[in-house]
Amino acid sequence: METFLAALSSLVIGFANIDWQSVVMIIVGAVLLYLAIAKKIEPVLLLPIGFGIILGNLPLAGLSAHDEGGIINLLYKSGILTELFPALLFIGIGAMIDFGPMLANPMVLIFGAAGQFGIFLTLLIALGLGFSKQAAVSVSIIGACDGPTAIYVTSKFARDLLPAVSIAAYSYMSLVPIIQPPIMRALTTKNERATLMAGGDKKVSQKVKILFPIAVGIIAILIAPMGAPLMGMLMLGNLLRESGVVKRLVDVSEGTLANIVTLFLGLTIGASMLGSNFLQWQTILIFILGLVAISLDTVAGVLLGKVMRVLSGGKINPLLGAAGTSAFPMSARVVQKEGQKANRRNFLLWHAIGANTGGQIGSVMAAAVMLAIMAGMGIGPLP
Repeated sequence: METFLAALSSLVIGFANIDWQSVVMIIVGAVLLYLAIAKKIEPVLLLPIGFGIILGNLPLAGLSAHDEGGIINLLYKSGILTELFPALLFIGIGAMIDFGPMLANPMVLIFGAAGQFGIFLTLLIALGLGFSKQAAVSVSIIGACDGPTAIYVTSKFARDLLPAVSIAAYSYMSLVPIIQPPIMRALTTKNERATLMAGGDKKVSQKVKILFPIAVGIIAILIAPMGAPLMGMLMLGNLLRESGVVKRLVDVSEGTLANIVTLFLGLTIGASMLGSNFLQWQTILIFILGLVAISLDTVAGVLLGKVMRVLSGGKINPLLGAAGTSAFPMSARVVQKEGQKANRRNFLLWHAIGANTGGQIGSVMAAAVMLAIMAGMGIGPLP
């Protein structure tokens, strides 16, 4: 009888050690799984994050990202704290991107710069709300609308905010089709949105496409060396694609490598979302500031688009400014959709893709600038 009771006790010990915070987080994980499986919202990322949240909040399982010696803790230390996962993911992103539309119309690169404007405004807001400099930088980088970049910066300065920042960044990336259209319509007239743009069939030579990642990699890293790991890997992936001689490496980079890294990234981020450090008012504030940052990116881009329309004599559709974020290719698709609503003959996708890929470069440069500012203030990364 005593042996039976001891065995029964060992079976229920987990239930005896679970607290309300863990229960709430398990429910949050289940909701993310529902969104990923039933609603098909960013399933590649939300599914491993959701299951990671559940695993990480099970008591005595040793599956939290912070449980020393656990399998997920090893992934967290080797992939997140070393910044390996974001860097590897950028190889896959580079292999997927065609910079041709941007190279054919370099003017759209300015929208990629404007699309990072919200980062710096949100930084000032976060500082005004009492966030430390390290935390403010980590929160404001959500405005890059680029998950790997947000993880890279936050892992350097505010690891305790990593779960909230990561979830916010990826959530808002998937919500771009909902966030951007109301802002775009509010800031433009139907006549402006209906503006037709020419030059959608301009070609770029393969030589230029090959030289581009090499030149940008060198110049960008010399200008902003703090962003070298991300920029270097992004341009390496793109060079693999454009060289035309390593198809197997391209297939691996944009397929197997990107998928494996995304799986481990989502799992470790989810397993780091413990109820004790995630269920705080600060987390809600981070999500609000992230939304503000991405909204301000869109505002700045569209307003610049309106200025460019005037300067070009009505030849530029101001909606292109909204594609300057790094949410590739969602922002470009939103621009195309809104343009066609105003004018069924409108075809802005080619131009918008150019601005969108420019935003990818812009987000890495913005992160590098933020890191350089921190270094200039004598604030180094966490050990």
